[in-house]
Amino acid sequence: MAVDLNLVSVFLAVAEAKSFRGAAERLGVTRPAVSQAIRRMEDRMGVALVQRTTRSVRLTEAGVKLHQRVAPAIAEVELALDTAQDRDAKPTGQLRLAVSSIAERFICGPLLASFMHAHPGVQIDITVTDEEFDIVAEGYDAGVRLGEVIAQDMIAVPVSGDQRQMVVAAPSYLERFGTPSHPTELSQHCCIGWRPAPETAPYRWEFEEDGREFDVAVNPRITTNDMWVMVRTACAGGGLTFGMEETFRPYIGRGELVPLLEAYCPPFSGFFLYFADRRNLSPKLRALIDHVRYRPPSDGRRGRFKS
Repeated sequence: MAVDLNLVSVFLAVAEAKSFRGAAERLGVTRPAVSQAIRRMEDRMGVALVQRTTRSVRLTEAGVKLHQRVAPAIAEVELALDTAQDRDAKPTGQLRLAVSSIAERFICGPLLASFMHAHPGVQIDITVTDEEFDIVAEGYDAGVRLGEVIAQDMIAVPVSGDQRQMVVAAPSYLERFGTPSHPTELSQHCCIGWRPAPETAPYRWEFEEDGREFDVAVNPRITTNDMWVMVRTACAGGGLTFGMEETFRPYIGRGELVPLLEAYCPPFSGFFLYFADRRNLSPKLRALIDHVRYRPPSDGRRGRFKS
């Protein structure tokens, strides 16, 4: 079937705006034109993509699957076209990045150093924060977070491969209090938990069993917003803690910490550099996106492009 990219663009606009009116305003066309384009696309494909009511528009199951497959591909094409423009414009100025605390190691270190060497005219200001906010409204150029918590209207480029969270404890703790064999036994142990801010509840530890996801409220004896307090306390035998495998790997390698309940800790999509608009990117942000896209993640695996 011949591909009409104009119809695909209309479909994506409807999927993202969740209304024909919003899609029409975004595309600069009339609402009937949007409706006719969607109808032509559905007729050509022989399947309904959008369910229309007098009050709302939502994608059918076929529409959801099409959007999941097409949106990343179109984002790649548009980003490539943007990148091809203004190649002679040297990246200059300050880039403001909001980076979650557990993602800090993926944007700092070799990746960041090599970018700064390649683009000496760019200065980078990094705020490490676990607060959820609109990066555009707060004046940030981009952010780095886990893919699963990035808003769907953002464009995201992987900076790591898949990640995994795990439970760890020091050998001295396990010798005294035993080793849990299932996540439900964690309530019987002294746990060291994480919270993003004083007024928020501690993070619930997440697991998976037989394809079913579940979480456990461990009622931690110690709670903090500092991962290194958690690591140091766990290494000292203070209890079990939960976090990213990448964080614990050096301590596991030295025998200071032991991984637990690994069968219940599957991998998931990793960290992404995300930004608000793929059009008219500044040369400095485009340079960072290019650097991230064409540099293998730290674990050697390519992540997936997310739209």
